Amino acid sequence: MKMFNEEIFSEIQKEKEIWEENYKKSCEKVPERLERFTTVSDMEIKPLYTPEDIKDLDYVKDLNFPGSYPFTRGIQPTMYRGRLWTMRQFAGLGTAEDTNKRFKYLIEHGETGLSTAFDMPTLMGYDSDSPMSRGEVGKCGVAIDTLADMEILFDGIDLSKVTTSMTINPPAAILLAMYIVVAEKQGVGMDQIGGTIQNDMLKEFIAQKTFMLPPEPSLKIIVDTVEFCTKNVPKWNTISISGYHIREAGSTAVQELAFTLADGIGYVQACIERGLNVDDFAGRLSFFFNSHIDFFEEIAKFRAARRIWAKIMKERFKAKKPRSWMLRFHTQTAGCSLTAQQPYNNVIRTTLEALAAVLGGTQSLHTNSLDEVLALPTEHAVTIALRTQQIIAEESGVTNTIDPLAGSYFVEALTNKMEQDAWAYINKIDELGGILKAIELGFPQQEIAEAAYRYQQQVDKGEKIVVGVNKYVQEKEEPIEILRIDPEVERKQIERLKKIKETRDNAKVAQLLGELKEAAKRNDNLMPYIINCVREYCTLQEICDVFREVYGTFRDPAMF
Repeated sequence: MKMFNEEIFSEIQKEKEIWEENYKKSCEKVPERLERFTTVSDMEIKPLYTPEDIKDLDYVKDLNFPGSYPFTRGIQPTMYRGRLWTMRQFAGLGTAEDTNKRFKYLIEHGETGLSTAFDMPTLMGYDSDSPMSRGEVGKCGVAIDTLADMEILFDGIDLSKVTTSMTINPPAAILLAMYIVVAEKQGVGMDQIGGTIQNDMLKEFIAQKTFMLPPEPSLKIIVDTVEFCTKNVPKWNTISISGYHIREAGSTAVQELAFTLADGIGYVQACIERGLNVDDFAGRLSFFFNSHIDFFEEIAKFRAARRIWAKIMKERFKAKKPRSWMLRFHTQTAGCSLTAQQPYNNVIRTTLEALAAVLGGTQSLHTNSLDEVLALPTEHAVTIALRTQQIIAEESGVTNTIDPLAGSYFVEALTNKMEQDAWAYINKIDELGGILKAIELGFPQQEIAEAAYRYQQQVDKGEKIVVGVNKYVQEKEEPIEILRIDPEVERKQIERLKKIKETRDNAKVAQLLGELKEAAKRNDNLMPYIINCVREYCTLQEICDVFREVYGTFRDPAMF
């Protein structure tokens, strides 16, 4: 049933004509500040929205109640009146000992979930003693070479009582295996642990570009983790389908939404082709979105995402369980919106972005620290970032009612527009043969590159304002304290790795790596073999080198 009848529109139109005449006269006296009013993604915004802009909106069909299909208003009936979002600050620096201390610091200050950042060698599947790793060990996250590092990372943290997110992609299955074995050593079974691995290689090919294997074997190993966890690790989110890095690469909000959900379609299809029942695994797929600086655009994006995914799962994949239709998501405020100039302005940016995520109904949130554009965050900066979430939760009042912006003519019209434009992209990708084929053709990559270029042109011309960068610039700025990783971290990490290699059962290591290689050649599910390897302290690179040998490596084709 539509929300408005025709009699209302007739009356509104009369009053609108009067307003338009007054508006025109006002503009003659005081011209509008800009030629075009647009979102940060360059979507044009009208001066006023009325019921006419949502005249076809059907409350039950398009909105419905929180916890009910299509989940536009949220996936839980009570939302934040029942439980707040998980406050999950991203943390990883230097050694496992350093990061363990940061984890415990954040827990003591009110963090409710762990989130792990790994250094570049770990992200790329190389050990700290590899020539490829020189100068990068522990610099942008924690270095993890073997199970020994993982044991230290979670020392004194009960894995039965905390959920952990791990931002890792090419070697995601290996880090998951390490986590499983660490829990095992704590006496915590696979069926008890909860958390998320990012494990999203499709967005790596589109945007973030941490590669190891070609697309097909990358997707195969991802499906291995889904299949294994569906049977053995039921509380684990097997893929965090990530729009965050797509947005950081310069996409528009619509592109982030569309390409992320297209990746999700690709994963679901691959799992079904493996023989999995959609309702057995779909409820453990999660999403990860960027919350950028344009407040209403982001809220509309989150609401549209839930509605589109519900339709995809129910109509395209014929999922029967309501949980399979739900889009559950983590949000991180936009790193690309932060500036090195006047870095304290980043606190305000992050606050607005976090508030948009909350009003958009996120399940989990990371707030960026004011210094992250310069370095890994200091304890002082990360505490301010965490307090930002806590103030929103405890003081702002926005958690008192569910989806408070529902029914706003502007928000609902923008949600509809986001959905419409995202479907156009999704349908285009279907026409190209699906997301793998679209990536091979370079379609999403080219769209993002063009969007990033357009935005930078607008900033350079002053059409988009970035405070402190192209307006309200300060000639002299006071330096701020930043966290620096001691080069000694690399030496210590290599020394620990050397000792592990000397003291482990190397004959057993060789045997297990050989078994993993044969399993890969047979196209078996690799998770049990990976778990066996990490239990005997095989290194991350030793396992990844087996993958490289069997499946080959991937290089991004040049695009112009």
